[in-house]
Amino acid sequence: MVSSAVALGLTVLTLVAFAALGIWYSRGRSGSVDDFLTARNSVGERRTTATMVASVMGVWILLAAPEAGAGFGIAAVVGYAIGEAVPMLAYSRLGPRVRELLPEGHSLTEYAHARYGSAMYGFVVLVSALYMFVFVAAELTGIAGALSLVAGVPQWQTAVLVGGFVLLYTGYGGLRATIVTDTVQAVLVLPLLALVVGGVVLTLGGPTAVYQGVVEANPTLVDPGFLPGLQFGLGLAFAILGAELVNQTWWQRIYAGRDSETVARGFRNASVLNAGLVFVAALLGVVAVGHADVVTDVTSSAYNADVAFFVLLQSAFGEWILLAVVLLALLLVVSSVDSLFSALASLVTADLPRLLADPDDRTLRLGARVFTVVVAVAAVYVSLRARSVLRLFFFADLLGAAVAFPLVYGLYSRRITGLGALASSLGGLAVGLAYFPDLRGTLAAVPGLGSLLPPADPLYLTSFAGAFLVSTGLALVAARVSGGTFDFDSLADTGSVKVADGGTDRAE
Repeated sequence: MVSSAVALGLTVLTLVAFAALGIWYSRGRSGSVDDFLTARNSVGERRTTATMVASVMGVWILLAAPEAGAGFGIAAVVGYAIGEAVPMLAYSRLGPRVRELLPEGHSLTEYAHARYGSAMYGFVVLVSALYMFVFVAAELTGIAGALSLVAGVPQWQTAVLVGGFVLLYTGYGGLRATIVTDTVQAVLVLPLLALVVGGVVLTLGGPTAVYQGVVEANPTLVDPGFLPGLQFGLGLAFAILGAELVNQTWWQRIYAGRDSETVARGFRNASVLNAGLVFVAALLGVVAVGHADVVTDVTSSAYNADVAFFVLLQSAFGEWILLAVVLLALLLVVSSVDSLFSALASLVTADLPRLLADPDDRTLRLGARVFTVVVAVAAVYVSLRARSVLRLFFFADLLGAAVAFPLVYGLYSRRITGLGALASSLGGLAVGLAYFPDLRGTLAAVPGLGSLLPPADPLYLTSFAGAFLVSTGLALVAARVSGGTFDFDSLADTGSVKVADGGTDRAE
């Protein structure tokens, strides 16, 4: 085991370095609130790709992805990888469309309000903010649990350090600070992950020995036709697609790219890289079952599949691999948490003008920073009590799966209305909740509801696919029967008056 002093020292050194980089780079570059939020039209293809990869690569890829692989095998590994690729491909088409219709926009909630009105806007704000909050809490849960397991570092120390330092530079420099640190993190993470995976395979005796160990432990995990794995993997694909479409992180990067073609290419590049990274990470969970004492029964008090990769490392590897993993985990968590903090700040800053009478730049920035601090403190609190990172995501994923298609369909359909989009989202959510296993006890306790519920789906496919497909079908029907036609030209002024005044530096 790595000593706690070494792990804590490495943690502080890494966090200080990235905080200094973010603050140094963003000094004098965020001339207005608009620039603080979007770094509009300032980022080329390489850095666009890097920030998209780094923003996805949270510490969850060493926790949630291996947890899925350990529990459901190679089929779930493939499903997870596809689930990460598809949203990026979708954004390669959505991004240019958003820039065309809302050239001065800042956030998906601005779009929701302008396109659908107050009711759907309120629902989208709830879903997007909740998803990002859960994402932050899951990231802090993951890194705190990993350092506690590998080095015995108290979880509260890790969570407070990571949350505090990331708040420091994102609160100062906004999206520009996030993007420059993302770029460096992506460059460091890829070779580090390759080093760790290579070290694992070599230490275990090579690919053949790794495969044989898994076959001896549980041959169903390497069977691509394993039906539960296929169902779980497909369910993950629906869940991730829905959740990412309501993630403000990506809407910010739509505007940060230099032009529409840069944005499209960046998302396409990220789809390939993200799929590969998640595939490798999830495969580590399969390997862990064959070579370590991993308990995959979620009802067991000894359940440890959520840290399967770290259990594997502890059982057979030297301190140099553990140190590399500690650094890798830190880079991963910082690269996603800074993006989430920046995205949460942009939601608040873009929407504050609806509540305040003509707020100035200082008021908007202060509101964003206060809200982000509150979210960070709450996320630290939740992270100290959460158990499974994968299941921490699932409820937020369900909300995203229900609202995603009705939300983005309004970029293409003139006929769907705010009422139709909201009803479609709620209908999909109702179906998803009916089959959702994690809230079954709460729902069954509602008088008169318990007897009406269908059997819960422990593999989540019916829940996630049901939420996404039912909301999609209802949205198409709602547009078909609607008598209205929306004027897309009315979206052009969205965001242009509220926070976009002031000079910006776009010459990078």
